[in-house]
Amino acid sequence: MPESMLLAAAAGVLAGALAVGVVILLRRIVVASKELGTDVEQATYQTLHLASRAAKHLRGGISEGDATRAGRHLKALLGCETLALVDAAGQVTMEGDEALREIAGRLADEARASGRTQMQRRARVGERETDAVAAPILAGGAPAGAIVAFAPRVRAGLVRATGEVADWVAAQVELGELDASRAALAEAEVRALRAQISPHFIYNSLNAIASFINTDPAKARDLVLEFADFTRYSFRRHGDFTTVAEELRSIDSYLKLERARFGDRLKVTLQIAPEVLSTVVPFLSIQPLVENAVRHGLEGKEGGGRITIEASDQGAFAEISVEDDGVGIDPVVLERALAGGAPGQHVGLRNVDARLRQVYGDEHGLVVETNVGAGTLVRMRVPKSQPGRVAASTGPVRATATLERGEGRREA
Repeated sequence: MPESMLLAAAAGVLAGALAVGVVILLRRIVVASKELGTDVEQATYQTLHLASRAAKHLRGGISEGDATRAGRHLKALLGCETLALVDAAGQVTMEGDEALREIAGRLADEARASGRTQMQRRARVGERETDAVAAPILAGGAPAGAIVAFAPRVRAGLVRATGEVADWVAAQVELGELDASRAALAEAEVRALRAQISPHFIYNSLNAIASFINTDPAKARDLVLEFADFTRYSFRRHGDFTTVAEELRSIDSYLKLERARFGDRLKVTLQIAPEVLSTVVPFLSIQPLVENAVRHGLEGKEGGGRITIEASDQGAFAEISVEDDGVGIDPVVLERALAGGAPGQHVGLRNVDARLRQVYGDEHGLVVETNVGAGTLVRMRVPKSQPGRVAASTGPVRATATLERGEGRREA
């Protein structure tokens, strides 16, 4: 076979192999694009991804630090050349050309004042021209700022998109304000629980301490220390969460003070599983249940009675109960108190129930079994694992060895 024919055959084989390779490559590209979804699906994903990334930087409001991070994602979301976020005080945060800051501030002021979208065509910056559109951010009906988008030509699509993004930013700001309101409400409820430590209790405790100064100075000294521990824990100013162990230590101090007044008329049974001592719970969530048992259950019962405190391991949950054999509560009165009525009655139960529902959901509210003359049993159930929640340390607290180690059952 002539050499020319061999070369032609080799070239044909090579061309065929290249053609097959191109076909295989194109097929793989098509298959890969199908796996990622259609163009519309990919665009939808990208939009949602950018919105999600921006949202977490807007919950604290349009402050300069948060706006800088949010602006990057909002600029990509709108596809504009430069974007400005302006807060209610007129503070401008730019993402892009800093030379446009003055125009952004002026347009934002007009948008906030009118409550409507504002546009400017052919704004001259140095040697070039640009268009701009500004949409007000209205949170709760009040101007909270504005968003300004710049592009060589602002078309109807960008005008509408800027308005929609401004409305979305307003919704994030409102959600942030709602979160702040919830935090403030939780703090107010903690203050209400602290206020539950009435002057009557303080007077009775100090009076009981004074009664032992001459007859038993050592006991008087111990009671003063218990009173200091109890008030230090109850009035601490840091941390929304604590542990079951910390609450039990405070309860131990409280009950010692009450037993100094009640004497043998107040009996206490503890049954604590060691596994639940480290469980994180809202601050002042167990102690008010014990105070409620003493004040509303046993104080009005002739001859006193018994309080039983149990904490058991229920797999992923810790179940804590406080039971007394006191005078009980009328179920109608209790229902009204938990619903927010009957001010001053069972405020401890109501606030603990509200905080548990807020933190863990409605299914974790208090369960109360009671009736007039039948005593009261209150149960709460909290998850043992709570990522992101850290109990604040109260520092060294005096407590009995039984409470610190949670060794089974103890009667007093």
